[in-house]
Amino acid sequence: MLSLLGYGMIVTFMALIMTKRLSPLVAMTTVPILFALIAGFGPDMGDMMIEGLRKVAPTAIMVMFAILYFGLMFDTGLFDPIIKKFIQLIGGDPMKAVVFAALLAGLVSLDGDGSTTYMITVTAMLPLFKRMRLDPLALT
Repeated sequence: MLSLLGYGMIVTFMALIMTKRLSPLVAMTTVPILFALIAGFGPDMGDMMIEGLRKVAPTAIMVMFAILYFGLMFDTGLFDPIIKKFIQLIGGDPMKAVVFAALLAGLVSLDGDGSTTYMITVTAMLPLFKRMRLDPLALT
């Protein structure tokens, strides 16, 4: 029963977001609360929310820092020499760029942390993909 409620919750907020009835922030906040109430977790929700925030807060702070830090580094042009070197090594070949991104992601993911892998790979490869006019979705 709980798994059906979980799937129902995902379908509900995806439908609300895709039909533009709710913004993603509002849907991702209110729909889980409503489904938790339906599942009977009302009295325990406060403790569950606090525990969830305790687990997520360090990662959220790291992501915010990385966005600000690497955004500043990009704006100052710190990575331009590295990007030029990557382009020389890749030789402008889009296939080599995608393979290089996959290899980089594979090496970085050895630590087992998906968010760090995503941040490092996208941080390193997105400017290169933009410079080569490649679709950034290939990074996924």
